[in-house]
Amino acid sequence: MGGTPPCASCKLLRRRCAKDCIFAPFFPSDEPQKFAIVHKVFGASNVSKMLQDLPFQQRADAVSSLVYEANARIRDPVYGCVGAISQLQNQVKQLQMQLAMAHAEILCFQMQNDSSSLVNPQLGVDDDSDDNKSFLLNNNMIMASIPQSMNFSSSSSVFPESLKRESLWI
Repeated sequence: MGGTPPCASCKLLRRRCAKDCIFAPFFPSDEPQKFAIVHKVFGASNVSKMLQDLPFQQRADAVSSLVYEANARIRDPVYGCVGAISQLQNQVKQLQMQLAMAHAEILCFQMQNDSSSLVNPQLGVDDDSDDNKSFLLNNNMIMASIPQSMNFSSSSSVFPESLKRESLWI
């Protein structure tokens, strides 16, 4: 009786694994948790129907997607992987805002450096000239347009702790 061991799905479902088992190529016996989580979320019958409707070349990708979505659904039953995508999109928006603010700060520092070289007393430039007043007015307007709610000095990490601790991949 030294045949091949049953695939993870047949082992979990306690049935005999046929040689043409649709699950066997994608759920090997040494990875039982992979099928268990997919079975818990989608059900064996539904997964079987989905795989039968696909050409063989696309089944491995489909199984990978099912495993990913099942893991995401276990972690977040309401949103699944859409919740993870939404969280990542929010992080991108926050990082883009931080980058824009950093660019604005750099521009302000450059403008201050330029004005300090113009207002240098050794060069004989009058501190009350119209150019200096206009520069200071523009500089203050730029600084006022930057939202004060964005604070770069905080020690918040780019990646939340929840994403660092656990992975959606099994």
